Amino acid sequence: MKNGVMMQYFEWNLPNDGRLWKKLKEDAATLHRLGITAVWIPPACKAAEQQNQGYAAYDLFDLGEFEQKGSVRTKYGTKAELIDAIGELHKYQISVYLDVVLNHKIGADRKEKFAAVEVDPENRMADISVPSEIAGWTQFDFPGRKGMYSPFTWHSHHFTGIEVEDPAGGKRIYRITGENKHWSQDVDPEKGNFDFLMGADIDHKHPEVIAELNCWGHWVAKELHLDGMRLDAIKHISSTFVHQFIDQVRNDETPNFYFVGEYWKADLPTLENYLKAVDYSTDLFDVPLHYNFHEASTSGEEYDLRDLYANTLVASSPSHAVTFVDNHDSQQGSSLESEVGRWFKPLAYALILLRKDGYPCLFYGDYYGIGHQESSQKNLLKTLLKARRKFAHGEEKTYQSHPNLFGLVRFGDSEHPGSGLAMLLSNSDTNMSLVMNVGVQKAGQTWIDVTGSVKGSVQIEKDGSAEFPVPARSLSVWANPRKAGKSFICLSEILKRIKPRAKPIAKR
Repeated sequence: MKNGVMMQYFEWNLPNDGRLWKKLKEDAATLHRLGITAVWIPPACKAAEQQNQGYAAYDLFDLGEFEQKGSVRTKYGTKAELIDAIGELHKYQISVYLDVVLNHKIGADRKEKFAAVEVDPENRMADISVPSEIAGWTQFDFPGRKGMYSPFTWHSHHFTGIEVEDPAGGKRIYRITGENKHWSQDVDPEKGNFDFLMGADIDHKHPEVIAELNCWGHWVAKELHLDGMRLDAIKHISSTFVHQFIDQVRNDETPNFYFVGEYWKADLPTLENYLKAVDYSTDLFDVPLHYNFHEASTSGEEYDLRDLYANTLVASSPSHAVTFVDNHDSQQGSSLESEVGRWFKPLAYALILLRKDGYPCLFYGDYYGIGHQESSQKNLLKTLLKARRKFAHGEEKTYQSHPNLFGLVRFGDSEHPGSGLAMLLSNSDTNMSLVMNVGVQKAGQTWIDVTGSVKGSVQIEKDGSAEFPVPARSLSVWANPRKAGKSFICLSEILKRIKPRAKPIAKR
């Protein structure tokens, strides 16, 4: 969808109250008015514990329907409530992408004995013991489901490795041995081989596993009437398996079924090689862009804004890049914590929402707030979303001649009368301005800053140019007031509150 926006509809610290699916249904109409065209929802399958966010995957076929692991519902609600929410979202033409955890299983029902060898946790290709028989949690019977939807049960031969509690504390990693038992080779090379991440690591080479996961992919897509999937932790999963899984789910009946993969690495060549390996069948989150935003937010005026898009996926493969500012992995307290500083976050959102390239993803925590703390940027995000809908159309031109200024012009198009905008971002400690040309067709118009950062207006000259101001360490978004008008609330006070008073310590 043109100018589509995805929202990640969860954050790491949501309460275990079973209300998320109900809230999602209640929010459907509001999300539509905001311009949200798709939601990425958290893992809906039964986890090892009810309070788990869903990434400790236990039973893929239990969507909050069976009494297992101490409850029927998941952290987010029941299967019936989820189906109800998806139906409501579809009424408003909002697509639904399910977070899918296929790398591992946790919470086995019984232990089994099997042959294994301990490996170095920092180099999983190095064995540090002789093969021996161990006992581990690898048998998944799903007694509460009793074979409904699938009779398949999991055993040690369906896994490549497992974590075992160390009596002295911590955990040891064991590679399961036997015929055709080894780590997948087409995974990320970090730690020698990054096939193993946690729990019981699924063997994506095993024919029974491939058939079962493909079967589940078909089932869950139809059962929930999904429009797409977000594939978790794909740097740890065989790319050969991922490619065939996508092909199996995205069959002749659903050729437009959407996929986006989470390959958490800031190295652009790695992401480009992965896209080639799966024949560009999935989009990827632009992790390098996120880290550029993070560095810019911690370096202040010392960061050269001309480097914002250096080595990013959106610059090299824009049609396969999902751009984001923060998510549940980067938010404070997470294992990959790299949260973008609050003062820079509005600038980063302006970049992903108002530029032409990339599929922007809005984070629940940034819009609604984290935990019990409300977001101070909700109104600004509303304004940027509205600017995207009304003005962010047509071709674009960037202005990057100054290290502390990033300028962007969208020229508008005939399908959206009055569209077109000029955006200016600054990380300077002083107010600045930049002459940009918005097109001769805009000559004579009077434009205002729809964010409210700058009072007054600018007049577009005969040649289409104007000098656009921007406050220190802030942004301004200029557009035709006949289309902006009073519907755009003034946000200058909000922007003042979220800008830090002290200059951040430079890291560059």
